Amino acid sequence: MKRHFPASTPVTIVFSDGSQEVFAGGRLNEIYDEALAVYRAQNQLDAKGFSRGPQKKVQTGIEFVAVRPGMGQ
Repeated sequence: MKRHFPASTPVTIVFSDGSQEVFAGGRLNEIYDEALAVYRAQNQLDAKGFSRGPQKKVQTGIEFVAVRPGMGQ
């Protein structure tokens, strides 16, 4: 579902077993928002769907270089 429905709009859903049910748009929006929140929490995403965790280093930089006298010449 890529968008929210108007709250008072009736939406008919036909299930794979042939049964159907009418939902109010507002109720579908609530169900969608709940499912999206669970998905984002399980995948450690923020409220906008972005991963805010530490990024993996692709290339490790040089942090320590051994230097001794005579190397500068």
